Amino acid sequence: MKPRTAARISGAALAAAGLLTALTTPATLAEPAAPAEPGMIAAMQRDLGLTAEQAEARLAQEAVAARADSAVRESLGGSFGGSYFDADLGKLVVGTTDPAKADEVRAAGAEPRQVGTSEQQLDQIVEVLNGRSEQAPASVTGWYADVRQNTVVVTTQPGTAAEATGFVQDARVAQESVRVVESPAQPRTYADVVGGYAYYTAAGARCSMGFAVQGGFVTAGHCGGQGEQTTQPTGTFAGSSFPGNDYAYVSTGSDDTGYPLVYDYSGGYVAVSGSSEAPLGASICRSGSTTGWHCGAVLAKNQTVQYQQGTVSGLTRTNVCAEPGDSGGSFISGNQAQGMTSGGWGDCRTGGETYFQPVREALSAYGLSLLTQ
Repeated sequence: MKPRTAARISGAALAAAGLLTALTTPATLAEPAAPAEPGMIAAMQRDLGLTAEQAEARLAQEAVAARADSAVRESLGGSFGGSYFDADLGKLVVGTTDPAKADEVRAAGAEPRQVGTSEQQLDQIVEVLNGRSEQAPASVTGWYADVRQNTVVVTTQPGTAAEATGFVQDARVAQESVRVVESPAQPRTYADVVGGYAYYTAAGARCSMGFAVQGGFVTAGHCGGQGEQTTQPTGTFAGSSFPGNDYAYVSTGSDDTGYPLVYDYSGGYVAVSGSSEAPLGASICRSGSTTGWHCGAVLAKNQTVQYQQGTVSGLTRTNVCAEPGDSGGSFISGNQAQGMTSGGWGDCRTGGETYFQPVREALSAYGLSLLTQ
């Protein structure tokens, strides 16, 4: 399956306008209740097969892992070989090319693992491939640094491994650090219809809001071009980047009130307290106007995806399901904003994978301040 874009124009999407209008009315959030963690716990029970107690314990472990991740990234420097949360261990696993750093990793509360290639070296390979994206065969669907396996993975359609291998060889990167994996996945953007509430573009497409910022909200870039208008709420795409990136900033009117919340589609809200990046392997949940609230885990970072509309790099891959119309919607881990839904493959009936655009890049690009509490 190839990466896909989808924009559901009017039809069933517009039939839901009454409900969606109610959801975006400021009065709905006039007196928001305390952050509703039960919605996230319930979704983790459903999607990750956990009990409520296990979900609560995992969130606590992941909070510790996130702090450890920040500490070791700085202290290990060039010897940092990537990190990920191991749910079985209940802690962060940290790769390092320097065995002498093992005790330093343990002191941070993480599990050390010796690797042959640093994360910086893996990312450099990804960047080389990014620079050659226009030469990539149509059968190649993307590439990313897999720090669990300490390699860069290039994904390609079944039966096309030879084409992908040729692409890698032509790029003149370290062959021993690259794996070609055949996969039927066909990622696509969810530009059909997005902190979870829906909005509409002037063209009639429905997307979802990502996170409230001072003056408006961030969402997916493929949802609308700069200068395009939105309704419910009324606004303007003050900035938009796609392909290459997949983020946008919609400026809304002074009458529209932003809240540091993400809707969990069970009647509750999850508070947004910051934007600390969750480690690989951490649980993560997504809110979108088509399929509501779903959870999973972070599978890869710095993923490059070749959509039909062009290549997007720097995405994060998850096993959370999504469908057209969820585009731009919120990805959140605990109470930390992570990013906005970009695209993926599959659906919420049979499963699949979804990519998101990290929120920090969008905030930096437009000089925005995330609303937090």
